[in-house]
Amino acid sequence: MNRTSSGAAIAAGTLVSRATGFLRTIVIAAALGQFLGDPYNVANTIPNILYDLLLGGVLSSVVLPLLVQAAHDDADGGEAYAQRLLSVVVAVLTVAAVLGVLLAPQIVHLYGGKLTGADRDLATTFARYFLPQVLFYGAGAVFTAILNTRGSLALPMWAPVLNNLVVIASGALFLAITRSAPHAGQLTHGQILVLALGTTGGIVVQTIALLPGLRAVGFHPRLRRDWRASPLVAAGPFAGWMVGYVVTNQLGYLVIVNLATASGRARGNPGFGYSAYTYAYVLFSLPYAVVAVTVITALFPRMSRSATANRRGEIANTLAAGLDLSATILVPATALLVALGPLIGAVVFAHGNTDLSNARLTGATLAAFAVGLVPFSAFQLQLRAFLALRDSRTPALVNVAVTALNVVADLLLYFALPARQKVVGLALGFVASYVVGTVWFGRILRRRLGPANEHRVARTHVRLAIAAVLAVVPAYFAARLLTAGLGLDPESSFVAVAVATAIGGAVFVGVAGRMRIRELDDIVGMVRRRLRR
Repeated sequence: MNRTSSGAAIAAGTLVSRATGFLRTIVIAAALGQFLGDPYNVANTIPNILYDLLLGGVLSSVVLPLLVQAAHDDADGGEAYAQRLLSVVVAVLTVAAVLGVLLAPQIVHLYGGKLTGADRDLATTFARYFLPQVLFYGAGAVFTAILNTRGSLALPMWAPVLNNLVVIASGALFLAITRSAPHAGQLTHGQILVLALGTTGGIVVQTIALLPGLRAVGFHPRLRRDWRASPLVAAGPFAGWMVGYVVTNQLGYLVIVNLATASGRARGNPGFGYSAYTYAYVLFSLPYAVVAVTVITALFPRMSRSATANRRGEIANTLAAGLDLSATILVPATALLVALGPLIGAVVFAHGNTDLSNARLTGATLAAFAVGLVPFSAFQLQLRAFLALRDSRTPALVNVAVTALNVVADLLLYFALPARQKVVGLALGFVASYVVGTVWFGRILRRRLGPANEHRVARTHVRLAIAAVLAVVPAYFAARLLTAGLGLDPESSFVAVAVATAIGGAVFVGVAGRMRIRELDDIVGMVRRRLRR
C-alpha cells in the first residue's frame, strides 16, 4: 500500500470509527437516561483509569519509540523485544484485573463517592464486569504499536468500529427491553448483563480483530518467559517519567469525576452529572480524533525515526506541518461547536430516556470544551515530539503544573457558578489548563528544535481564526432565527444546526479560499480527487 492510499485508509478508518462511536454514545445515552448514566459511566471509566495508571500511559507514548529503536538495532527486527513486551503486559494486567474485581466496591467509592444506595451498588456490579477490560486494553495497545512500527497504520483505526457496533447492539437491546425510564434499583439481572457483557465484549472483539494484521506484517504474538531483558525495565527513567505523567493526570481526574458527580446532586439530578461531562467530552473528542489523532498516528513514527537519526530539523518541520493541517479543520469546528453547542446537545441526546433539559446541558458543556479543541490537539502533537526525542521528563514536569491548574480552576469555578453551570465550569477548567500547557510546550520545543516554520504556523492559525469568526456569525444568527420560530425540540434543533452549518461552512470555505490558506486547498483538492475516483 502506498503512502497516499495508506493515509486515506487511516483517515477513513478514523472517520468510520468515530462516526460509529458517536452513534454508540447516542444509543447508550438514550438507553441509560438521567437515572442510570452516572453509575454506568463512572464504572466504565474505572478500567481506563486503572489501565492508564499501570501501563497505559507508557504503552501509548513510550513504547512506539522503543519498538522503532529495537527494529533498528536488533538482528530479528525487534521481534523478541516485542514478544517480551507483550508477555509483561499480559502478566501485569491479568493480576490487575483480578485484584480490581475483588476491590471493586472500594474503587467505586473512591471515584463515585457521591453515588449512594442503589446507584453505588449498580456501579459496583458494572465495575466487576468492566474491569477485565484492562487486559485487552493492554494487549491491544501493544498490538497497535507493533503494527504502527511495521507500517500498518490503518487496521488499528478500523478495529474500534467492531467495539462500537457491539456496544450499540447491547444499548439498543437494553432500550428495547426496558419499558420506562429505568432506575438503578429496578433493573433485573438480565438487563444488567445486556449492558455489562456488551460493553466488555466490544473491547474483546476490538483486540482480537488486530491478530490478522499482526500475521500479515510477519509478527508472531507469543508469550515468553525470558523477562530478564524486560522492555519496560530497559526503558528505565524514560518509562518512569511517563508513569509519573499518567499518575498526575489520574489524580487530577479523580477530583474531576467526584466534582462532576456532585454537580448532578447539586441541581437535583444525581444520576446525570458526570454523564453530562462524559458525553460532552466524547463529542468534543470526535473532531480531535478524526483530524488530530490521524495526524499524530501518521507523524509520530516519522518523528521517532528522525530523532533516531538525530535530524531535529525534520522533527520541527513535521510538527509544524501537523499543527497547520490539524488546525485547518479544528478551528472552524471550534467555532461551530461553541456557537451551536446546546442545539447539538438536543439533536444528539434528547432521545429515549434522556430529556431535553439534560441534553441541552450536555451541549453547553460541549461548547465549553470546544474552546480548547485546538490547544488540546496541539498539546498532544507536541507531546509526541518530546517522546520522539526520548524526553519524557519535561512533559511529566510540565504536566504537574498543568494538572494543578486544571484542578484549581475546576474547584474555583465549581463553587463560584450556579448549580446548573457547575459541570460547564469543569470543562472550562480543562480548557484553561491546556492553553497554558500548549504555550509552555511550544516555548520549550522552540529552544530544542529551532523556530522552523514558526511564523507560517502562526500566520495560518490567525487566518483560520478570522475566517471562522466571519463564518460563525451568520451561522449563529440563522440558528437563533430558526429556533425562535420552530422551537428547541430535537427536530427543530436539527433543522437549525443543519442550516447554520451549511451557511457557516460555505462562508468559511469562501473566506479561507480568498485568504489563500494552502492547507485548506490541499484538503479540498484531496477530497475532489477521491470523489472523482
